[in-house]
Amino acid sequence: MPSTLSWLPWALASAVFAALTAIFGKVGVANINADLATLIRTVVILATLAGIVGATGQWQAPASIPGRTWLFLALSGLATGASWLCYFRALKIGDAGRVAPIDKLSVVLVALFGVIFLGERLSGLNWLGVALIALGALLAAIKS
Repeated sequence: MPSTLSWLPWALASAVFAALTAIFGKVGVANINADLATLIRTVVILATLAGIVGATGQWQAPASIPGRTWLFLALSGLATGASWLCYFRALKIGDAGRVAPIDKLSVVLVALFGVIFLGERLSGLNWLGVALIALGALLAAIKS
């Protein structure tokens, strides 16, 4: 497999795990507050990642990490936390099959933000795909 596609298996695995997140989360949030469910999920993630980083020797001294990296990882963490809180609240009151597609509008926003803030370029075919994702998410979320 060419190195340019080495990201693809990881992206596909991410999609599978994101789908399982919605299904497991919908069941898990059924009998508790959505914020507490998010906290429990976060503790499990923290413990899992600490174990992986420790077991694989990937630990790095915090002082060796540049300030800009800290800033953007902190902002990313805050955005992730806000996203999870909103997602679990939506799952608590909505159908997983309708909540998840709207959550995936993040794909559309990432494409837009990537162009606006990161200077990335998308082809006409890429933009068509982004538009279809948006349309598909909206159609999937409609209650008929």
